[in-house]
Amino acid sequence: MTDYYHQPVLLNEVLSCLNPARGQTFADGTLGGGGHSHAILSRMGEGTLYGIDRDEAAIRAASERLSGFPGFHAVHGNFHDVKTLLPEGVQLDGGLLDLGVSSYQLDRPERGFSYHEDAPLDMRMDPSRGMTAAEYLNRVSAEELTGILYAYGDERWAARIAQKLVEQRQKEPLRTTFDLVRVVDAAIPKAVRRKDDGHPARRTFQAVRIQVNDELAPLAQALEDWVSLLKPGGRLCVLTFHSIEDRLVKQTFRKLQNPCVCPPKAPVCTCGRKPVARVLYGGAVKPTKEEISLNSRAHSALLRAVEKL
Repeated sequence: MTDYYHQPVLLNEVLSCLNPARGQTFADGTLGGGGHSHAILSRMGEGTLYGIDRDEAAIRAASERLSGFPGFHAVHGNFHDVKTLLPEGVQLDGGLLDLGVSSYQLDRPERGFSYHEDAPLDMRMDPSRGMTAAEYLNRVSAEELTGILYAYGDERWAARIAQKLVEQRQKEPLRTTFDLVRVVDAAIPKAVRRKDDGHPARRTFQAVRIQVNDELAPLAQALEDWVSLLKPGGRLCVLTFHSIEDRLVKQTFRKLQNPCVCPPKAPVCTCGRKPVARVLYGGAVKPTKEEISLNSRAHSALLRAVEKL
């Protein structure tokens, strides 16, 4: 499993934010290949880190890579369920969530995440459970799919893609990634495809992946749960890779900083809701040009962070 490697994005910025020290306790909710976790554990020397991932392949690979750290504990599960996954009563000095798809998942055709390789249309981050992308697409209504493609992919051709998909599956069910690519190609005019800076299917694949893995609906509550497990002064870092999830993280962090629901013109607060955390950096931290030149998958990454009050 040593080939499971995910180049950690914004690593120096994450380490600067979390500032791990000896004897502290951290949790990495999206363990992946263990790149971020390795750096945190190396900085601590002695300490505890819980590495959570829904992909058992990631758990096995990271456990092998981090076997030299006695304080590392691998946890198979979804970071959305952090309160039930971590030991009861644990308090964290810091937490990290990298919401991107790992390089390993993208580069393994059999996982079905890539539109560049023909493979079974799966896209599950945890292949042991849940509905595959093929199963979802072969039963979803055109109306629902249109909404998903628009909401999770900002796809302007969502309705046409959904219509073409329904027409195609009436002839033959979708089974592979290229089946889905062909549907997108049939729906988007050639002139538009030629002008597209990226692959025309990238927005559709993103939207379907988000839906299949239920990535966004529980995210706001999960962020609040993670902050609730922090010690005062503890920090949560979140890496996002597209505007939809970044907007949600930004809104949730602002709500934690200013939860008051009183009318803006009210002379005093009467709702009683107190700030839980403060937003760091005044916005999002972006990767440097140097990092992007070394790792092209970092180009859309943003880091947001809060500190528990």
